[in-house]
Amino acid sequence: MNEHVHTVSIQFDSKPMKFIMSTATPLLTPRHVAVIGAGAGGLVAARELRREGHQVVVFERGEELGGSWVYTSEVESDPLGLDPNRKLIHSSLYNSLRTNLPRESMGFRDYPFRRKEEKGRDSRRFPSHGEVLMYLKDFAADFEISDLVRLKTEVVFAGVGEGGKWTVRSRSVERECVDEIYDAVVVCNGHYFQPRLPNIPGINAWPGKQMHSHNYRTPEPFQDQVVVLIGGAASAVDISRDVATVAKEVHIAARSVEEDKLGKLPGHDNMWLHSMVKLVIYGEN
Repeated sequence: MNEHVHTVSIQFDSKPMKFIMSTATPLLTPRHVAVIGAGAGGLVAARELRREGHQVVVFERGEELGGSWVYTSEVESDPLGLDPNRKLIHSSLYNSLRTNLPRESMGFRDYPFRRKEEKGRDSRRFPSHGEVLMYLKDFAADFEISDLVRLKTEVVFAGVGEGGKWTVRSRSVERECVDEIYDAVVVCNGHYFQPRLPNIPGINAWPGKQMHSHNYRTPEPFQDQVVVLIGGAASAVDISRDVATVAKEVHIAARSVEEDKLGKLPGHDNMWLHSMVKLVIYGEN
């Protein structure tokens, strides 16, 4: 036990008195902890757990740490993400993405996201996704977390067994599935790679190209095309402007749009804002 003794002086009717208070804080029992995911959440969880004296292993199925901030030009084999047997790609980043928050509000409290003027760094207040990834790698290096991470290792099962211990089954490219026992599991694998699609009557029969923004990377495939973009959140704003640099027309369909905002968007020659698509009708001319 760690015992802390405090002496407090109190005065009653001009007669000083002293009280001795003792508080006992039990030491934490070191645990063997598995952290699933080496993105921002997994990295900071690993640091805090190790600070408390725990033994930590971080599982990351990708080839590098960084989680959602690792960009790849690869896309899934099913552009809509409906095929359960499709090739899965974790990243939803597009090449032109920049943060929509200033760097001052994105850093950890004791590890500020400061700008760096070094070669290859993005010193802008709203930096590119690559700069965020480098910040996370700096964090991992400075706190020596990288040595805790098992790259290219996917957790395929985690369950509680006898005595409340966790069985964690993982597999990597170098070996078959391996079972290990842990005292606790922290899940930090994120949720930004499973596409969500709107339920629009008739859209499944439409023969044109359809894709989810999860599989969008660059605007070049939309050269001289007429594009309908469904959605009005941050990624829709970014992607519509990106596509508009090469497309013939870009039509944005969004919910909760004020009537006076509909129509041609000011400042753009080929962008229009519409209310949400209710029905898709396909017919040959």
